[in-house]
Amino acid sequence: QVQLVESGGGLVQPGGSLRLSCAASGSIFNIRDMNWYRQAPGKQRELVAAISSGGTTKYADSVKGRFTISRDNAKNTMSLQMNSLKPEDTAVYYCNMGVLISQRDGYEYSYWGQGTQVTVSS
Repeated sequence: QVQLVESGGGLVQPGGSLRLSCAASGSIFNIRDMNWYRQAPGKQRELVAAISSGGTTKYADSVKGRFTISRDNAKNTMSLQMNSLKPEDTAVYYCNMGVLISQRDGYEYSYWGQGTQVTVSS
């Protein structure tokens, strides 16, 4: 099994910053894409940022220029640096990773973290 653990959520004022981290552990051969999703109450879960194994990044238009996704392949971790936070960024943030369990099995399994609450309010 693979477990993803998130940290770094909390309460911050508008314009402030937070850094979310996600650490993967377990039976991991390699990790392909790493993603951050968020979900506000009553809304669909949306992709916030993604980074490929090669380092290519993508961002939702709503966070572009404010958020930065990064990864550390040696530690099987990824982070989301969130700057200039807005009230509309308030949501539960989930990390997601595509994990290769073994070299023989090329199937990519998708794993999710438990989620961490980010609240932006004055």
